[in-house]
Parts: sequence; structure tokens; C-alpha cells
Amino acid sequence: MRTRDMNAQYIKGVGEKRARLLAKLGIETVWDAVHYYPRAYLDFSVCTPIARLQPGETACVRAVVGCPVSSARIRQGMTIYKTVVTDGSDVMHLTVFNNKYLADRLQEGETFLFYGKVTRAFGAFEMSNPLVEPDGAQAFLPVYPLTAGLTGRQLSAIIQNALTLWAREETGDLIPADIRHDYRLSHALYALKNIHAPESMHDMETAKRRLIFEELFVLQCGMALLNRKNRLKTQIRVNPDGLDAFLQSLPFTPTNAQRRAIGDCMRDLSSGEAMNRLVQGDVGSGKTAVAAAALWVTAQSGFQGAMMAPTEILARQHAQTLQELFGEALQVTLLTGGLTARQKRIAKQHIADGTAQVVVGTHALLTEDVTFRRLGLVVTDEQHRFGVRQRSLLGEKGDAPHVLVMSATPIPRTLSLIIYGDLDVSVIDELPAGRQKIATYAVDGSYRERIYAFVKKELDAGHQAYLVCPAVEEGETEIAAAVTQAKALSEQVFSAYRVGLLHGKMKPKEKQKIMADFAAGDIQLLVATTVIEVGVDVPNATLMVVENAERFGLSQLHQLRGRVGRGRAKSYCVLLSDAGGDSAKQRLEALCKTNDGFAVADADLRLRGPGDFFGARQHGLPQLHIADLLQDMDTLREAKEASQRVIADDPLLQKEQNGDLKDAIARLFRQTGAASLN
Repeated sequence: MRTRDMNAQYIKGVGEKRARLLAKLGIETVWDAVHYYPRAYLDFSVCTPIARLQPGETACVRAVVGCPVSSARIRQGMTIYKTVVTDGSDVMHLTVFNNKYLADRLQEGETFLFYGKVTRAFGAFEMSNPLVEPDGAQAFLPVYPLTAGLTGRQLSAIIQNALTLWAREETGDLIPADIRHDYRLSHALYALKNIHAPESMHDMETAKRRLIFEELFVLQCGMALLNRKNRLKTQIRVNPDGLDAFLQSLPFTPTNAQRRAIGDCMRDLSSGEAMNRLVQGDVGSGKTAVAAAALWVTAQSGFQGAMMAPTEILARQHAQTLQELFGEALQVTLLTGGLTARQKRIAKQHIADGTAQVVVGTHALLTEDVTFRRLGLVVTDEQHRFGVRQRSLLGEKGDAPHVLVMSATPIPRTLSLIIYGDLDVSVIDELPAGRQKIATYAVDGSYRERIYAFVKKELDAGHQAYLVCPAVEEGETEIAAAVTQAKALSEQVFSAYRVGLLHGKMKPKEKQKIMADFAAGDIQLLVATTVIEVGVDVPNATLMVVENAERFGLSQLHQLRGRVGRGRAKSYCVLLSDAGGDSAKQRLEALCKTNDGFAVADADLRLRGPGDFFGARQHGLPQLHIADLLQDMDTLREAKEASQRVIADDPLLQKEQNGDLKDAIARLFRQTGAASLN
């Protein structure tokens, strides 16, 4: 066993009990320990003379203990220790609570470094419960995320012991020497030593840059391997000859952008290699028509197609849309968790015997008892809601089927370097004729009565509207907020109108009925949670009001906004927010200025950071420990360039010198549950 894989229990100073504490921090091996990075540093490199201290500041003071430590027990279980220290410029009073060990260390005449917050009382400087280090201690003291029962000093010592073990054996480097030279990167061992115990700011920054680069380099190499793995030779060769007839049968004329995306898919489907393509387009750009064309030619060639959607509402809508487009020429089968046991049994039988030529469903398609007779194409909608593993599970139900994923979620072009690194990408950058630009306004609560009056005006004109509710009070769920809001509106402000309620905890049949009633116009105002973010298509809806809009990310607000403007009437989105901060106002104003989802996403990344895209980790990517996708974009681009060089030279990382790199990729992707990269 290599040192890196040794159980953390055998690191000096650990043992069984501490190993259990370390496991809570994700530290289970020597590798985990040396890659458990500090979240901050305490700077002992610059000491401030006592005479120059400012009350309220946190400072480091080098001083001599000027008198013996006194103690006083102020109550049961609480003893305070006091002394005075001096550096020649002034004196400072020290107070320590319940720490006899530290008090005993503070011997009169000894010099220490004291780090803490400074106060001033009765004309004298004071520091309570300071961090105390011996004179000559390391310049930058690492601060680690901790767990109960483990102190920072203990964890730091454990990591230093792990580094000693590491340095005895792990002297290689997973980044090739020529790349380290070209990108001015330090050696791995130097970086690990200086991220944990830097002697200077330069050492710290050099180490950090190297480790950020390494993390992004490993990720990019992993995505490239996934891409190579997905480019499997396939026996599923689709004949696209029937495409023209299908496109001519559509009730609309495809845009040039749709035709380009369809052309990309046709080349993939007939190439002899399994398609692995993303179709990315803004809300309402017509991605479903591209998927329908791919499903049509696949079925015409004798193979089955499957489309997976993240919600039952969206799955049902896709099934209905596809059946309308295909008519009686193809059999579309729906499989969702909301079907009755008998309906599920019949659907699964039709899938197994091939009667179902096109299958549409939710995660229910992934269950073991769903078998396909001849699966040729897998389509996943709203790709960001499925992880890497989920995306591959459906494909494993066939023999190297083609894969097409769709997403209307705008991702900043810079982040797409990572998220879609294992996919070929077709972008639909053109909206179908007749799609409306949505007038968007951000207002505060003082406009509420005017907004409600405007809602009534739209409803009186024969249109429909949405009102979206997030949580409105701390601890209150968005569902409770929606229920309360719907009741109040239907009984008071909109008592003369038909008000409906839709939220994610409703039973499938209830949701289906509400959406059917809204689509039919039987409900005029739909109060809903973000369950309507995807998949609700009601052309007669012209107005959306979003309560507490500051609680959403801009990309999510853009998705919600896309539920209106789907017909020919002028449409509106009103963002209600009483948030007083400049940041919230800036974000909402950015949404008001553009209907371009990619511009919105770039603004969201700039103003809010990448958390909106990666916070829930639904994307299925590994968690990054030191890289920051907002701050480290330049490094990301360099890491991608470097990964392309390595993969071009060794496409499957089979050369001996790339063994550590391949191990690092496997370790990084293991946490996602992704299939093996081998």
C-alpha cells in the first residue's frame, strides 16, 4: 500500500478515537490529511508595538511577560488568569479564561507572540484569551475547519505528521515537468509544505497557485477522459433520410439555429460513434423540436428513443408535445412515478417488447425493472438537474446508445468550460418567430397595490398570470408561503377571479389537474412555487409577479420569466423586493436590462459568484477544495490548455508517467458516484 492510501488512524498522534473525528472532516487517509487545506491564516510575521495598537483591531504583539500570573475563581467552573506584558513601548494587560496550561506557560521574563483583539479600558491596552505562540514561531499559522473534540493545534500537528510520511515516499509530481516550467508552477511537495506552513506571503501564494492549477488540471483531464470514454463505437447507426419529411410536417418553420443543431445531431447519429451532445438554448428557443427530430429518425431506423425530464409536469408535457408532433406514426409511452401500478406495468411491458418507440419519463426510467428492447437514443432535459452518474445510468440500459442532453439554464460561457467538458455543444442562439421580449421591472412593496391592479387588468383582458412565492419568513417553507398567499388572494384581492395553487408536494394527479385547468383557462391566476421553473407552457399567460425576488439567483429568475411571453401578446415580469442592499438591487436591475439568458448568467456570476450554479451540486461535478471558479478563471483556462496537451499525447493516460494523474482523477470523480473512467 502506498503511503497516500494509509488510513489516517496510523498517522502519529491520531489513533482510533481521533480517526473518527477526522472522518467527520473527510480525512480518512494520509492523502486526505495533506490535502485538507487551511481556510485562512493568522499572520505572525508582522508585530505591532503596543504603543501603536488601535482599540478594536486584531493584532500580533511580541512582548515579555512582566509579572507572575495571578488567578481568581470567579464562580464554579470559571477561573481567570491575569498578567501584564511589555515590549518597551507600553504595557498590555492579558486575561485568560479557564486555561491553566497556558497560564503556567506564561513565565515572567519569557517572550511570546500574542495574537488577538485589542481593547482599551482605564487608559490601558487589554487582550483577552489571545492565541499565544513562542517567540520565533512560524510566520503564518494555518486556520482549519474543525469539528468538536479537535483543536486547531492538534489538527495542525496531525497534518504536519502526515506531511512527514508523505515526503518519505510521495516525491513525484502528477503535473509533467514541461507543464510546470511553462506555467511557472512549483513542485507538488513544495506546494503542500507551504500551503500548511508558509514562511512568507510569497511562499503561500506560490503554493496556492500551484494547488489551484492542479485541482483544475485534474478536473479538466477527467472531463477529457469522460469525453473519450463516451466516444464509443456503436452499432446504432441511424439513417436520417426521413428527416425532411418530418420537418415539413411540423406546424412551424424551424429557425436556422434549430436546423444547425438538428444537422449536428444527424451527423452524430449516422457517424458510427455514439453521440454525446448538448443542445443549449435560451428559454423558448425550440430545443424540444431538435430532440423530436432526433427521436423521429432513431425510431424510423428501428431503434427506441427515451427522454428523461426532471419533473412529472415536464415529462407529461413532453409526452403530449411529442405525440402531437409524431401523430399516429410513432407510439409515445409515458412512465412516471405518478402512474398507477397497472399503468406502470403496461408501460414497462411496452418498453420491453418494443411497442413503445419513444419513451418519456422521470427518474422512474432508471429503475432496474425498466428494460428496453433496442434502445438507440437517450435524451435528458434540463441536464443541470441530473448528475454525471444519473446521466450515464439511462445510457447503460442500451448498448452504447446515442446521448443528447438539453438545457435552457443559461450557464456563463466561462463555466461551460467545466460543466460541459465531456460533451459536444450545439447552441440555439435564435428565438422562433413570434416570441416576445418580456418587459421586466423591479419594484418594492410600495407598488403592491398598483401591481395587483395591473394583474386584474391583464386578467380582465382575457390573459392569465403567475404569482411565484419563495419563503417569506425565516423558517417558513415556500410551500407554506404559497398556500397562505393563495388563500389570502383568492379570498380578498382576487376574490372575483379564479385562483389556483401549485406546489411540489402536491400529488401528481393534483398537479396534473391544476396545470390542465390553467392551460385550459379555467384558472386565471396561478400562485406557485418554483415548481413552474421548467416545463409549464401556457401561451395565454402574459404576466409573472415574483415575490421576494432577491432570494432567487438571476439565472433562476430568468427561467421563471420564461414561462410568460410564449404567445403573441405583450408579456411582463414584475420582481417584487424590499431588500435594501445595493447588491440585491444591482442583480435585479441586471435582469431588467436584458432578455439574453447568457448575459444574465454572466451578470449572475459576476455579482453573486458561482454558488448559484454549483450550490446544490446537482451538476454532478466533483467538489473543489481550493479553486474558486469566480476568482480563478484565468487559471482554469491555463489548466484546460495544459490538459489538452497531456490528453493529446496520451489519450487514455496509459503511460507510466501519468499513473499518479489517473489516480488523482479517479479520486476526484469518485465522490460524484460517476462510472469508472477506465
